[in-house]
Amino acid sequence: MMSLKQFCAGLRVAAAFLFVCFAATSITAQQVDEASVIHGIDAAVKARFENIAKYTVTEHYAVYRNNDETHPVAEMTVQTVYQKETGKSYTILSQSGSTIIQSMVLKPILDNEKRINQPGNREASWFTSANYEMKLKPGGTQRLDGRDCFVVAVTPRQKAPDLIVGTIWVDAKDYSTVQIQGTASKSLSLLTGLTEVMRQYAPVSGFAQATHARAVSNSFLFGQTVVKIDYQDYQVQLLPSR
Repeated sequence: MMSLKQFCAGLRVAAAFLFVCFAATSITAQQVDEASVIHGIDAAVKARFENIAKYTVTEHYAVYRNNDETHPVAEMTVQTVYQKETGKSYTILSQSGSTIIQSMVLKPILDNEKRINQPGNREASWFTSANYEMKLKPGGTQRLDGRDCFVVAVTPRQKAPDLIVGTIWVDAKDYSTVQIQGTASKSLSLLTGLTEVMRQYAPVSGFAQATHARAVSNSFLFGQTVVKIDYQDYQVQLLPSR
């Protein structure tokens, strides 16, 4: 007959075996979910690019300094036109405030957006697994702006001013981008620090489009500078269904 000591020892062995099995199952499930999410993100980015032929949007830029985010030192409103074949172009509708800030802060932002959206350049800045190592954050999900989201930590595979170290939130239903937040992996110059960025998105004609953005940077010339961007009045032209 088995002694009480042997019986207890057997229970401990069984419990340890069950724990190992449960842990292995949980890790496997997490890996499958993570792989599915990453695949979904890649597919959503690809679908957006392949289906949007053209869009126009009105963008309002406001620049703040000296820890004052109530009174902008410069503002600019532009109409942006994106075309799949050629990238982005801008028409300035209005501008006010410091002409130095307009020329040294806002216009370089527009020039950079134009550059990274040119054919041959844009793929390098996409939030895809080709450009980023991606990992589900602990917990994996979060409700944001009324949408259930997967929360994914992103680390660029190479350092560049247009790539961030941070977090992206993607819709749990279609993997479209809801929000990004992080710090640029490389500064634009030796005179500037790493820019902190946040951008929010909403579905427009079935695909994610930016609605609001905020960037905080520090430079030798201007100190801390905050740029806020609001996007309105999207007009989206989709390619015909194949």
